[in-house]
Amino acid sequence: MDNDHDDKSKKDKIDIIMKRKEEHINICLDQPVQAKSVRTLFSDVKLLNNSLPEIDYDDIDTSTSFLGKKFSAPFMVGAMTGGAELAKRINSNIAEAVEELGLGMALGSQRAALYDKALEDTYTIARKNAPNAFIGANIGGAQISAGMKIDDINRLIEMIDADALYVHLNPTQEIVQPEGEARYKNVMEGISMIVNSVKKPVIAKEVGFGISPMVAKKLESTKIDAVEIAGMGGTSYAAVEWYRAKEMGLEQKVDLGNLFWDWGIPTAASLYMIKRHSKLPLVASGGIRNGVEMAKAMAMGASLTAMALPILRPATKSAKDVKDFISKLLVEFKSAMFLVGAKNIDELRRVPFVITGELAIWKDYADKLVL
Repeated sequence: MDNDHDDKSKKDKIDIIMKRKEEHINICLDQPVQAKSVRTLFSDVKLLNNSLPEIDYDDIDTSTSFLGKKFSAPFMVGAMTGGAELAKRINSNIAEAVEELGLGMALGSQRAALYDKALEDTYTIARKNAPNAFIGANIGGAQISAGMKIDDINRLIEMIDADALYVHLNPTQEIVQPEGEARYKNVMEGISMIVNSVKKPVIAKEVGFGISPMVAKKLESTKIDAVEIAGMGGTSYAAVEWYRAKEMGLEQKVDLGNLFWDWGIPTAASLYMIKRHSKLPLVASGGIRNGVEMAKAMAMGASLTAMALPILRPATKSAKDVKDFISKLLVEFKSAMFLVGAKNIDELRRVPFVITGELAIWKDYADKLVL
């Protein structure tokens, strides 16, 4: 009887996770889930136009390296999904596109594959379609707090022959999510153990609420390899979970979703503050929507940029749609490089920029901060 109960409990967990994955995708496709009043603040970053760039557009080299992997441009598709049938199509199309373009991608949380081997192909399709591209495995901070074993983490890495492991930090989402696990005790200790135990680089990432310089310093002390800031101004996972809570009639969760819809640190502010106080390689993400914003992030010190929501719809259609969308971004990015006179990424990181408006207030705070 105990075995029957365990099997039912496992099946229930799988069903809940699969349903949640599908709901996340459909909500992001069909509902307004971006920040309402908070901006990324990249509009407060002004790159200086160079009327004498002294370079030819065709000679510009957008290539870069990140954690030992070559990228044709400093861009990857951010973590989105896995563990559901539609997720398999999405990951398949993204992987095919980034392989052709010489870029990278991160997968959504792989916990579902630990519960049900049948769901592994919603993740493994990525490596199948992108044998050479950078691919990141993904686990959650709450799972680390709950005591996820190193053997299971290594299994997730090996499952997709990952180039790195992402640990997503999403306490705000967990607070609003109907089935949320607001457990974050000992996560930093767990990250330290993972960094010392796995053979791949480890990246800590937010899910859209931004990372503070204080948290970045704590992460740096664990010897983590990089941080993805995933700031506020793009997709709000408090908003995503608000729709689910509303559908379930969970009034308290609905109220929390409303309250924390715009919670977080704007992306450009998070990027500036962390760069001011840490030497960690940074992936800039969270509401980046065009190649000029990518260029601004790189000029501010990012090692790479990432985008998720705008690529979701093309990814439900075809690899060509994903490739066409990303190719447009890369033309915008290369054009911005031309207009600031940067013939490669090293030069882009040295171009002058001016910080104005609200971001100047964050800059002032960061410049006076002592950590």
